[in-house]
Amino acid sequence: REEMKRLTGKLVRIGLALCLLLVGLLWALRGDWLQAVLAGITLAMGVLPQELPVIMIVFLALAARRLAAQQVLTRRLNAIETLGQTTVLCVDKTGTLTQNRMAVAALCLPDQTLDTLNLPPDGLPEAFHTLLEYAVLASETTPHDPMEQAFQRMAGAHLVGTEHLHPQWTLAREYELAPELLAMSHLWRNGATPFDTVATKGAPEAVAELCHLNDAERAGVSAQAARLADQGLRVLGVAKAQHPTGQDWPEIQHDFALQWLGLVGLADPLRAEVPQAIAQCRKAGIRVVMITGDHPRTAAAIAAQAGIPQHEVVTGDVLAELSPQELAEKVAQACVFARIKPHQKLALVEALKAQGDVVAMTGDGVNDAPALKAAHIGIAMGQRGTDVAREAAALVLLEDDFTAIVQAIRRGRQTFANLRQSMVYTLAVHVPIVGLALLPVLFGLPLVLAPLHIAFLELVIDPTCSIVFEAEESSTDLMEQPPRRTTEPLLSSRHVLLSMLQGCVVTAAVVGLYAWLAGQAAHAATASTAAFVVLVAANAVLILPSRNSQTRWRSLWAGLTPVSLWVLGGTLAALTAITTVPWLAQAFSFTPLPAPHWLAALAAGLLLVVPLLLCKRLLNR
Repeated sequence: REEMKRLTGKLVRIGLALCLLLVGLLWALRGDWLQAVLAGITLAMGVLPQELPVIMIVFLALAARRLAAQQVLTRRLNAIETLGQTTVLCVDKTGTLTQNRMAVAALCLPDQTLDTLNLPPDGLPEAFHTLLEYAVLASETTPHDPMEQAFQRMAGAHLVGTEHLHPQWTLAREYELAPELLAMSHLWRNGATPFDTVATKGAPEAVAELCHLNDAERAGVSAQAARLADQGLRVLGVAKAQHPTGQDWPEIQHDFALQWLGLVGLADPLRAEVPQAIAQCRKAGIRVVMITGDHPRTAAAIAAQAGIPQHEVVTGDVLAELSPQELAEKVAQACVFARIKPHQKLALVEALKAQGDVVAMTGDGVNDAPALKAAHIGIAMGQRGTDVAREAAALVLLEDDFTAIVQAIRRGRQTFANLRQSMVYTLAVHVPIVGLALLPVLFGLPLVLAPLHIAFLELVIDPTCSIVFEAEESSTDLMEQPPRRTTEPLLSSRHVLLSMLQGCVVTAAVVGLYAWLAGQAAHAATASTAAFVVLVAANAVLILPSRNSQTRWRSLWAGLTPVSLWVLGGTLAALTAITTVPWLAQAFSFTPLPAPHWLAALAAGLLLVVPLLLCKRLLNR
């Protein structure tokens, strides 16, 4: 947008200078100030870049509409142009890479482990009932979290009819999960015993700390957790305690006399489309970084399945001890970050931005909002995301689908590529307008263009430079190119030179034809009509080489969209009407051409596609 603003300012200054020059020349050479002012107004209408705001608004609005069809809601339009620059994509594991459909896959007591995925109904051994019981008690009574729902489902299948379900108990106190302690506890009151029951679950190392296990016991827990995590399971520790009824509840969970029960491993399958999507990101030069609160080995296992490099897994505890310089080195190398606390997500985003990366980040929780806001492109999960996360994000995935992010990046790149081609075309078609306004004055010829003619040309240019180019399909290798650099301009010097060169070709053809016809008595009356036919036809065929960056002859016609055909057809139909129908031609101050002359002028304009493409080939070499 800033570049478009600067370009518009330059063109306005150039346009005003040319208008003043034209008014001065006409007044000085012909002495008719009214004709001079009208000619200046005509040139201003043709030169001033009123199309640029139209192009930007139409391109971004239609791109947002196309993203919505792919289940991606755009909350900030400027995010679409930034998508093409994305170099790092930070993603959560649960629900983004995985299906967020958890199932209890393993129960682990200190001395034995049970694979639970293929258990028959009522096939859970008695020794594991207490572990599952307290996992349920440490969960919400009506859970929304897929992990807690998995506990409820398993309890419904294996604990119904036993003494391990307690629908009559009352939840008296909750100790919430906190960044400094990744564990939560529920205190239950049954009214029949002098003790309340405490159930705790959380990260194995956090629960082990709450249970005050000795070094040997902690080592055993860590080894068991590592074995489960290596299978890609999410691992939780579970503990229990009793608290005398009537006594004040402790302020912190550490004050309970918790007893270690065991570990629960939950399977959350990887989304089937994720490996291919991540491979596509890698081809496109986009580094995918996983940021999760899970166990480091779980993160590494899922990363391996997804195709994310896991040569180094950095934990939140390690990050907390790094200096800014060391943090910059870590984020440049590592692609997997585990046991990350919410505030550390923001630190990672800021570190990536500081080293020049353009960062897109996914998130769903309230704690993710600062990082979503700080990222260049915040992407919120629509189905499981909080309102706070959606408000902070620039894009919202209506379906929590990782491939939608890749499609959005492709759309961002395609929008920029089409916008660039549209700008090349727009600059090129304004050059002959300037030429037809200035050159006849210098050669002493009658003026060709009036305000009505400019209005007609705008009816051709505006839909062409907006809807025609926006509808163009992307090149097949679009997602095999590296991200666009932040310093790369919308229009480079080569693009501007191409526009000027193509515009000069059309100008030379139109003005040359006009001067030749005007010098012949037999054709002087129809000279301006013939010149206008050539100009409009040339502007129409200029679409063909401007649609993409290819220079092959067959690329002129390949992949023409229905929109292009409608605009080309409508332009030629309107041109035919105003240059052949007598009462319309009179309104435009045209003298209708005989059919052979009209067809010759049209053919001359259409054949300009040959030198226009040759200009493109020349500059590409």
